[in-house]
Amino acid sequence: MAERGQLPPPTKRLCCRPGYGSGCRLGQQVGGTGLGSGVLYAGSGSSSSSSSSSSSAAAAAAAAAAAAALGLLPLGKTQSPESLLDIAARKVAEKWPFQRVEERFERIPEPVQRRIVYWSFPRSEKEICMYSSFNSSTEDPAAAPGVATAGTAPGGGADAAAENRLPFRRGIALLDGGCVDNVLQVGFHLSGTVTEPAMQSEPETVCNVAISFDRCKITSVTCSCGNKDIFYCAHVVALSLYRIRKPDRVKLHLPISETLFQMNRDQLQKFVQYLITVHHTEVLPTAQKLADEILSQNSEINQVHGAPDPTAGASIDDENCWHLDEEQVQEQVKLFLSQGGYHGSGKQLNLLFAKVREMLKMRDSNGARMLTLITEQFMADPRLSLWRQQGTAMTDKYRQLWDELGALWMCIVLNPHCKLEQKASWLKQLKKWNNVDVCPWEDGNHGNELPNLTNTLPQGANANQDSSNRPHRTVFTRAIEACDLHWQDSHLQHIISSDLYTNYCYHDDTENSLFDSQGWPLWHEHVPTACARVDALRSHGYPREALRLAIAIVNTLRRQQQKQLEMFQAQKKELLHKGVTSITNLEGWVGHPLDPIGTLFSSLMEACRVDDESFHGFSDFTGNVGQCKSLEYQHLPAHKFLEEGESYLMLAVEVALIGLGQQRIMPDGLYAQEKVCRNEEQLISKLQEIELDDTLVKIFRKQAVFLLEAGPYSGLGEVIHRESVPMHTFAKYLFTSLLPHDAELAYKTALRAMRLLVLESTAPLGDMSRPHHIASVVPNRYPRWFTLSHIESQQCEVASTMLTASKGDVQRLETVLESIQKNIHSSSHIFKLAQDAFKIATLMDSLPDVTLLKVSLELGLQVMRMTLSTLNWRRREMVRWLVTCATEIGVYALDSIMQNWFTLFTPTEATSIVATTVMSNSTIVRLHLDCHQQENLASSARTLALQCAMKDPQNCALSALTLCEKDHIAFETAYQIVLDAATTGMSYSQLFTIARYMEHRGYPMRAYKLATLAMTHLNLSYNQDTHPAINDVLWACALSHSLGKNELAAIIPLVVKSVKCATVLSDILRRCTLTTPGMVGLHGRRNSGKLMSLDKAPLRQLLDATIGAYINTTHSRLTHISPRHYSEFIEFLSKARETFLMAHDGHIQFTQFIDNLKQIYKGKKKLMMLVRERFG
Repeated sequence: MAERGQLPPPTKRLCCRPGYGSGCRLGQQVGGTGLGSGVLYAGSGSSSSSSSSSSSAAAAAAAAAAAAALGLLPLGKTQSPESLLDIAARKVAEKWPFQRVEERFERIPEPVQRRIVYWSFPRSEKEICMYSSFNSSTEDPAAAPGVATAGTAPGGGADAAAENRLPFRRGIALLDGGCVDNVLQVGFHLSGTVTEPAMQSEPETVCNVAISFDRCKITSVTCSCGNKDIFYCAHVVALSLYRIRKPDRVKLHLPISETLFQMNRDQLQKFVQYLITVHHTEVLPTAQKLADEILSQNSEINQVHGAPDPTAGASIDDENCWHLDEEQVQEQVKLFLSQGGYHGSGKQLNLLFAKVREMLKMRDSNGARMLTLITEQFMADPRLSLWRQQGTAMTDKYRQLWDELGALWMCIVLNPHCKLEQKASWLKQLKKWNNVDVCPWEDGNHGNELPNLTNTLPQGANANQDSSNRPHRTVFTRAIEACDLHWQDSHLQHIISSDLYTNYCYHDDTENSLFDSQGWPLWHEHVPTACARVDALRSHGYPREALRLAIAIVNTLRRQQQKQLEMFQAQKKELLHKGVTSITNLEGWVGHPLDPIGTLFSSLMEACRVDDESFHGFSDFTGNVGQCKSLEYQHLPAHKFLEEGESYLMLAVEVALIGLGQQRIMPDGLYAQEKVCRNEEQLISKLQEIELDDTLVKIFRKQAVFLLEAGPYSGLGEVIHRESVPMHTFAKYLFTSLLPHDAELAYKTALRAMRLLVLESTAPLGDMSRPHHIASVVPNRYPRWFTLSHIESQQCEVASTMLTASKGDVQRLETVLESIQKNIHSSSHIFKLAQDAFKIATLMDSLPDVTLLKVSLELGLQVMRMTLSTLNWRRREMVRWLVTCATEIGVYALDSIMQNWFTLFTPTEATSIVATTVMSNSTIVRLHLDCHQQENLASSARTLALQCAMKDPQNCALSALTLCEKDHIAFETAYQIVLDAATTGMSYSQLFTIARYMEHRGYPMRAYKLATLAMTHLNLSYNQDTHPAINDVLWACALSHSLGKNELAAIIPLVVKSVKCATVLSDILRRCTLTTPGMVGLHGRRNSGKLMSLDKAPLRQLLDATIGAYINTTHSRLTHISPRHYSEFIEFLSKARETFLMAHDGHIQFTQFIDNLKQIYKGKKKLMMLVRERFG
C-alpha cells in the first residue's frame, strides 16, 4: 500500500510501504513473484484466484458498504448479476480518490486494487465527445442533449464533411481502421500508439499517446502529434474509445510502485539498469542526478517520505475534473476576438458558449472554469477601451456575445447545488470585472433604467428618484445580484421536487397566495428572476425540476392575467374616460436580458419534443451515434398541474402569447430597442414552426380575448401608455393564425394593434397625478425611438396583410382603410399600401376588385396630400402611379383628380404629368372613351392647364399651350397668360422655349414677340462665348431677318444692348449680310431683293457694336494673358480684322488699333513680335 509525502511534481504521488523490514514482507509467499505477476487483462472478470482471501472479501465488503452508504449502489442486471466486488469497486472508483482508499484500509488485496483501477477509467463516450468536438445541434444549446454531437449533421454533405473533420469523428475512424496499437494500462495511466495513415501529401505517422485518469475522468493527455487546440486530438480520442469499447484487449497493471514493491534488491537494480540502457540518451543525465541526490543524506529528496508515482492515482487534495487546456482556451478566444467578427469568429465564439452550456448540463465543473477563461479574454479586448474613448457603440453581433456571457454567468451562480465558497469565489471575480471602467453596460448605452433583479417594480415615491444617481448596470450586474438568491425556500423546494405538491384546502385568494383555487402551487417572484431559476435548472441538467418550476410560473402568470382583467373591469369606466393610462411595465419580458419568456417557452417545448431523450435522463451514448431525428412536437399527456386536456405544447404557446402581448415601456438606447424587435421576431418564428390544431386555436382565441379586454395590462388593451412597445409584429401573427378560424376576432385584434401613439401629436402624456406614474421615471423620449422606421414598416405589414385578406369584402375594406388613414403617419408606407392594394385588386387571374381599387386610390390621394408641401424623391413616381390607378378605376376618377388638382399636385405635376397622361392616346384607348367622354376629359384638362398657368406661368405655360392647342379660346387665353407673365416672372430661357414652340406651331409673329421679350431679360458678357443662350439669340435674329427689315431693325438694338460678346455679334452680323431680309417671309411675301447696307441702320449700329466689342475684349484678354494663349490671341485678332474690314474705313481703323496695342503693351515683347509678324 502506498503512502504519500509532499507532492513535487504534481499528478505524481509519493508511494512507499511502511512497517515492513527489508528481510520479509508480511503476506507475501516465500520466493515472491516474477515481474509478470501484476499483469491482468482488463476484461478477465473479477476472479481473484488464490488471492481472494478473507482480507480481500473484507475490503470489498467495506468498500461496498461505503458505496451503499453513499447511496451509489445500482441494481444489477438480473440475467448476469455483477459480483459484489465489481459493484463496490465501480462505485468507489467513481467517487473516492485512491489515496482515501489506501488510508481507509490498512491492506488492500491486489484483486480489489485491480478492479478499482479497472473501473476508474471513463466508461461513457459522451464526455470524450464533449471534449473533442463542438456541439453540432442546431437547437438551443441549453436544450440540446450532450450527445447531439455524435449524430450526423443535419445539413447534408457540407455539414457532414465538416463534422467528419472533428477530432471525435476522426478518432472513431482511426479506431475503426485498426490504427490503435500497443495499448497498456499501468495503474491510472493509459498509453498506446495511434498510426495516422498516409495521405496524398503526407507520409504515415505514428503518434505516442499517454492519458492519466482519476475517478472516471481524464485528468491529463499528451500526444506526440503536437496538437494545439481546445479539444483533445483524434489520437487521444482513438485511444480512449479503444479502452472503453475493447477493455478486454488492454493489458492492465497495478501502479508501478506496487510492482516495484514486489521486487528484491537485485531485481530493482536490474530493472533500473535495463531502463537506463534502453533509454540512456534521454534518461541518463536525470538518472545520475537522482542517484547523486539519493546518496546525499542532506538532499531535499531524502527529506520526503516515499517517492512519486505517476500511475498511482489521485491524492485527496487533487481536484477531480476533466483535462482542459486553459492556455489553448485563452489563445483561441483571443484569436477569435482579434478577428473582429470576420472569418466566422462570432460563430466560433458562440460554439464555445454552447460548449460551456454542454458542460454545465453534464454537471462538469469545467463549465465555470472555461467561462472564466473566456470572460478574462473578453475583458482584455483592447477594443473596449477604444470604443469607450471614441464614444462609439460596439457592433451588434459582438454585443450579443456579451449578452450570452452575462446569461451564462447567471446560470452558473444559480447552480442549485454549488458550494457557498464556490459562489463566494465567483462573486468576487464578477465584482472585479464589474468594476472595470470598460465593462459593457447591460443595455448598450444606458445601464440605470431597469429595476434591481431581486426587487419588484417600483411602486412608490422612491420610484422617481434621479436615475443618474444610480450606478450603471453592467452585463455582470444580474449575475452579481443572483448571488444573493438561494434555493432554501421550502415552498420552492416542494415545487421543484415533486409532482404531487398540492393544497386543496388552501383558500387564500390574495395576490401573493402560495396556491391557486385548484390547490396547485404558485411561485410569486420577479418574473425574469424566476425564469432565470428555470434556465439554471435546465442548464445544470435538471430538466424535470425546471419543468415543474416553469409550470408553476406559467400558472402564476395566468392567474395574474385573470386578476388584472378583473381589476381593469372595476376601473374601466374611469380609465376609458381619461383615454390614457399610467399603468405599464418598466421592464418588458420580451427583449429582456434574461429572456424569461424564451426560457419558459423552450423548457415547455423541450418537454413535448418527441425525440428529446435527454429530458428523461442521459440516454445510452453509443445508441445515438449516426442517428439524426427531425424535430417533432406532440401533445404529451397532461401534467398534474395543468387543466384537463391541456399539454406542455399548449402551455408553451400560451406563455409565449402572454409575453408577446404584455404592455411594456419602450427601453432606452438603440441596442435595447433593437433587441426588443429581434427577440419578438425570434419568438414568433418559433411559434410559426408549430402546426396549429383545434386545441391550440382555442388558446389563441382565449388569449386574443384576454389581451383585447385586459386594459392597460395588455399591449392590445383599449388604453395603453403613449410609449408602450407597439404590437404590430405580434398582431400580424395573431391575425394570420386566427383568420381561418375566427375572422371577426382576427380583424379586431389587428385593428386594435394598428395604433402608434408615440407619433400622435395630440396624444396626452399620461396621468401625472400619481406618484408612481411612468413619466416621472422615464420622461417623454420621442424621437429617441431609434427603431421607429422598423416599427412603422411592421405597422405597414399588418395593414397590408389585412388589405389582402379583405379583398371582396366591402365593409372590411372600409374599416381597414379608416384604420390606415388614422394610424399610419408615413407617406412612403401609405404609398406602399396603395401599391399593394392595387396589385391585389388587379391580379391577372381575376376581374379587378373595384372596391379594393378605390381603397388604393384613396390611399394614393392621401399620399399626394401628405407630400404636396414636402420634399420627397419619390414624388414623381407617386404622381404617375396615381394617374395609373385612377385610369384603372375609370374616367370619373381621372376627372375627379383633375378637378381637385390643387389639393393633390403642384402646377408643374398637374400639367406635365397628370393632364398630359390623361390626354394621351394610350389612356383614351385603355378607357374605350367615346367622343363625348373624350371632350369632357379634354375640357377638364384645359381648365386645369389654364389654372396652373395662372398659378405658375414659368413652369406651366408651355404645357398649358400644348394642352389647349385644339381649343382656340383656351389657346388664346394661355398665350395671353404668357405675355402677361413675360415682363415680370419669366426668364429668357422659358420665353425662348415658348417662342420656338410658337414658331413650330406656325405662329412666327407671336414667336417674334416672345423672342423680343426674352432678349430684354438676357445679358451676355464679352467672355461668354459658350453661353447656352447663344443659339437662342442666333435663332431670334434669324427669325427677325426672315420676317423682314422692320422686324430685324427692331431686334438689333435689343441684341446690341444685351450681347457684349464679340464673336456672337460678328456671327449675327455675317448672317444678316448674306441674304435679303424677308426673302422667306410670311405668306410668301417677298422684298425688293437688295442686301442691307452696312453703312446704314440697323446694320451700321450692329457693326459698330461688334468692332467695339472686339476692342474691349482684346484689352480684357491682354490684361491677364499668358504665353500659352498667345497663338489663340493671334487667331482672335484675325477674326477681329475680318469684322473691321467690313466697314468702309475698316483697314485704317484696324491699323490704328494694332498700333495702339503695340504702344500700350510694348512690354509684352514676344506677343507684340507675333502681332507684327501677322499684321505688320
